Amino acid sequence: MDAKKRDRGLLRIDQDECKGCGLCIEACPPKVIALSAELNHYGYRTATYAGAGCTGCGICFMACPEPGAITVLRAVSHPAAMAAREGAAHA
Repeated sequence: MDAKKRDRGLLRIDQDECKGCGLCIEACPPKVIALSAELNHYGYRTATYAGAGCTGCGICFMACPEPGAITVLRAVSHPAAMAAREGAAHA
């Protein structure tokens, strides 16, 4: 296994849609979301992703009241890697 744990997800935050309420920050289990220091063009300090550590759980997406502000992408293992893991589990 890798010495460094791989991210299981990727988080994208639309700075134009985020209103800076902070609900996603409070809801994030790995605590990889914070408020930006800068204001967007609407005058809000928006949520920002740290760039690593996302588990892909989607809790931030569920907590966010703004449609389209947060997109959570889950990492998918390569099919060959998945088959190898399943084969090892059945052996």
